[in-house]
Amino acid sequence: MLISLQIENFALVDRLDLEFGVGLNVLTGETGAGKSIILDALDAALGGKVTSRAVRTGADRALIEANFKLNSSLVAWLTEQQVELVDDTVLVCSRELTVNRGNVRSRSRLNGVLVNKQQMEALRDRLIEITAQGQTVLLGQSNLQREWLDAFGGAELMQQREIVATAFAAAQQALQALEKRRQFEQQRLQQLDLFEYQSKELNAANLSDPNELTDLEQERQRLSHSVELQQQSYQVYQALYQNDAGEACADLLGKAEGLLTDMVRYDSQVQSVLDLVTEALAQVEEAGRQINAYGEDLETDPERLQFVEQRIIELKQICRKYGPTLTEAIAYSQKLQTDLAELNVGAQSTEVLEQTYQTRQAELLRACDRLTELRKTTAQQLETLLLSQLKPLAMDKVQFQVGIAAISPSTTGTDRITFLFSPNPGEPLQPLTEIASGGEMSRFLLALKACFSQIDSVGTMVFDEIDVGVSGRVAQAIAEKLHQLSRNHQVLCVTHQPIVAAMADAHFRVNKQVIDQVLNNGKAIAPDAGKTEEVRTVVRVAALDNQQRREELAQLAGGQNAQEAIAFAESLLNQAANTRLTQANSPINSNTSTSSPKSGAGRKSRAKKV
Repeated sequence: MLISLQIENFALVDRLDLEFGVGLNVLTGETGAGKSIILDALDAALGGKVTSRAVRTGADRALIEANFKLNSSLVAWLTEQQVELVDDTVLVCSRELTVNRGNVRSRSRLNGVLVNKQQMEALRDRLIEITAQGQTVLLGQSNLQREWLDAFGGAELMQQREIVATAFAAAQQALQALEKRRQFEQQRLQQLDLFEYQSKELNAANLSDPNELTDLEQERQRLSHSVELQQQSYQVYQALYQNDAGEACADLLGKAEGLLTDMVRYDSQVQSVLDLVTEALAQVEEAGRQINAYGEDLETDPERLQFVEQRIIELKQICRKYGPTLTEAIAYSQKLQTDLAELNVGAQSTEVLEQTYQTRQAELLRACDRLTELRKTTAQQLETLLLSQLKPLAMDKVQFQVGIAAISPSTTGTDRITFLFSPNPGEPLQPLTEIASGGEMSRFLLALKACFSQIDSVGTMVFDEIDVGVSGRVAQAIAEKLHQLSRNHQVLCVTHQPIVAAMADAHFRVNKQVIDQVLNNGKAIAPDAGKTEEVRTVVRVAALDNQQRREELAQLAGGQNAQEAIAFAESLLNQAANTRLTQANSPINSNTSTSSPKSGAGRKSRAKKV
């Protein structure tokens, strides 16, 4: 329960100290008086989103402090978060905002201990439930309707949702493994086809000698010039050994050898020269015989030349594809055999993975079917309870049904949830947001809130103009419903309805005032110490006594404190007193006894607040 709220330099608030009590606490005031600022400050204290405009103009720091009454569950949570308990009965939630060059920085503390945003959000869900203006648009969102239905279903349904989420993740993982395997198998088969084609081509090329291409190119040169080589070899033979036209080299060396032999008889010094000539003669004769044999062996072989040229073309093509050299092409051919062996082995079979996926998918569908059954049971309970809550809100003829339609499996099951509504007898059920008026939406939201109040452990419920767009008997019904909620929870309500305000256990008036603020160097100081004055607008909140309440209710009802308006306000207060007395003498939630939510449902299971 919210005990008090201190605000300093927040929006139009310079400083406020508010104390709240049990039951229904109502804030009233003219439109734009600053009522929502109070709720914004409470929201900010519990980690809500703020901007630099939240800090009062002219100030560089804002501070909001909200004090809550502790209970055993909050004490356990704070102990778990290692937050020191200064007082076993009070929790102090504070947030400091500082502005520097247009940027806002904030620090949140619990009992003076710095905490992070996640901790504040978790604590907020345990302390307050805020229903703000325009929030009825959320009622049309199918995913939120599903969240509300599941939360109402309790622990068993939420546990089944976790089972579904786990089964869905397992099925998706199996599907991904199967798709990956299928993709791999497709790539493997494509690669296998390519490697088999390459292997066939390389095997057909019969590669073995890395020098084959060089040797063939040399052979091609010889075969393509065989005639010229024959002619040239014969000319060489003539020059070396036998020349019909003149003396050959061997003849000349023979003459030289004969002369040197004669000379040696007279002078042994020329023996070395004789030896050289003799050796040269022997080499020339041998060269002559070899070149003669070479010339005689040379033949013109067009078929062999054609084969050589085709083989060279084949080998060069192989080199371009698998080379660039023949040595590298041979190495690639050898590696290809190893790669083919690996591809033919394969990994886990596609059939095994497909069977695993089918098993996981079947488990998912069974879990979804069980979740659907639980939702149908919960839907019947919610329908009964919500209709009982709507009847006191002047909607006793309405029809309401939770529509459950099948969709593809997801982490939340196979159900699309749609709130179907018909405000008039005989008219068909249609989606809530397509047929309900603004006033009906507000009452529907309040009734839904009342349904959840029975399973919600939150201590403080906040309503920002939940009664907008209604009047007369409907406003009275909303007032009674708010007061009924306040028997289980502390309720804070911003309203313009005098009927609602009359039901309050504590009534606060919010208004704006224009003041002369004394400044010294831009900072507010005491009046007798200042040098300049500045006109500023501030928000003021006053707790009203009985007489002030009459005047405020008269102002809300008639716009002025005329005697008739005062009398009307008096009648509202008397009527409210009788209603409170009647509710006090009746069992709490007696009108909801026809159906109650399952045990175990609570605030922690709700992903999104109503």
